[in-house]
Amino acid sequence: MSKLALLSVSDKHGLAEFAAALVREHGYTLLSTGGTAKLLAEKGLPVTEVGQHTGFPEIMEGRVKTLHPKIHGGLLCRRDKADHLAQARQNDIALIDLVVVNLYPFEQTVAKPGVHFEEAIENIDIGGPSMLRSAAKNHESVTVLCDPDDYSRTLAAFADETKLPELRRQLALKVFQRTASYDAAIARYLEAQAMEPDLEALSGFPATLSLSWKKAQSLRYGENPHQKAALYGTFHEHFAQLQGKELSYNNILDITAATYLIGEFERPTVAILKHTNPCGVGSADTLIAAWEKAYATDRQAPFGGIIVVNQTLGEDLAKAIAEIFTEVIIAPRFSDEALAIFTKKKNLRLMIAKGGIGADALQEIRSVVGGVLVQDRDRTLGNVREFKVVTKREPTLEEWSAMMFGWKVGKHVKSNSIVYCRGEQTLGVGAGQMARVDSSRIAVWKAGEAQLDLSGSVVCSEALFPFPDGLIAAADAGATAAIQPGGAMRDAEVIAAADARGMAMVFTGSRHFKH
Repeated sequence: MSKLALLSVSDKHGLAEFAAALVREHGYTLLSTGGTAKLLAEKGLPVTEVGQHTGFPEIMEGRVKTLHPKIHGGLLCRRDKADHLAQARQNDIALIDLVVVNLYPFEQTVAKPGVHFEEAIENIDIGGPSMLRSAAKNHESVTVLCDPDDYSRTLAAFADETKLPELRRQLALKVFQRTASYDAAIARYLEAQAMEPDLEALSGFPATLSLSWKKAQSLRYGENPHQKAALYGTFHEHFAQLQGKELSYNNILDITAATYLIGEFERPTVAILKHTNPCGVGSADTLIAAWEKAYATDRQAPFGGIIVVNQTLGEDLAKAIAEIFTEVIIAPRFSDEALAIFTKKKNLRLMIAKGGIGADALQEIRSVVGGVLVQDRDRTLGNVREFKVVTKREPTLEEWSAMMFGWKVGKHVKSNSIVYCRGEQTLGVGAGQMARVDSSRIAVWKAGEAQLDLSGSVVCSEALFPFPDGLIAAADAGATAAIQPGGAMRDAEVIAAADARGMAMVFTGSRHFKH
């Protein structure tokens, strides 16, 4: 008796060749719908329309065509149960042995700019997921495919049927992963549509969080060699790797941190990062001048670091960077001359930011015991118009400019963070200490190591100074102005310490913890 295969796909890549092998090499009879049936017929393959098979026509503009007992009975009938088989015969239900279905392109549809709600709704597949789920539930008897990439290994399993049971289990798992992902995409879209159409509303928090990411690649290991890891999602849609070794788990974290940091700046800017922390940032009229500022901050930490720029990386900067060992370089573009220089360093990873520098994300997700934390990404510097001078002395224009530069950098440094800068250059960065005064001391020490004079610098703290000691340490190092959120119980003492030293200080009213 001929085996029956049901084929109904949106992505028709490779389908005709697969169907031909089913018919000519494995004795299948083809059952199909609409455009899929037309394609198979055009390829000279014998095919029966679903409506002819069920005795019921497609209705409601194709919304109802496979939702029929002759379809789902043929998929769900258990071959090991006599009563199932008897009921199938009594109701003239032919058993379906293989299903090939991939779904309406909902995700691609809603990703298009300006897509109308009605178009999105019409691209919600109903019959496809239903057939996939029925076939996958009965995978002991039914082979089900939802991905064209599985055609070749399925044919190989048909040639060696000892492999078929395990393959069917794998394919069934893939089906439920796909339908879960599909439903999650629909839920996310409808959740967004239920909110006001502005950026703040789009970062809402639904009662049920629908998360589903497709595996992009396996990674050699995680943060350390004994940890397994993989990358999920659309990272590679945002970045293109031009050369170098495969990206590591840590590289991907660093690239993300670097991209968010450089997105703060419009002037030509270079940032050097290590373990997601900036160890030097500079802005100038040209990238090479910006590099000289960034690299001068710390000539030791950049070894094996990440470099990101916000303009085309040219020959002069490539020559300078080539003198040190670097893991990853990120740019919106590389000149031909720069590529020729970097090509000599085969392991160096060169990354193009496809959408330009400043990739955005509305939310951040982190795993915790028993679940996940979700928060809006820190996308603001605060309301600059509400920044308040709290000292007797007003900052000079030069101090204001340096404070705004350092404020942008500081929010991307792990807490507790202290950044000393002058003009558009970091002079010392202290990150991740348990006491803010220790971060300040480290930043001062790093500046000393780099032989950078902190006289006339400004100090930027991403969170409040809880005691005067951090501010006093900055003043002793040569800082003449400070910017911080304010709001400490001892604010009056901190302000008094600044006034006693002739410092200008600004309270922003917003903090930027980064854990």
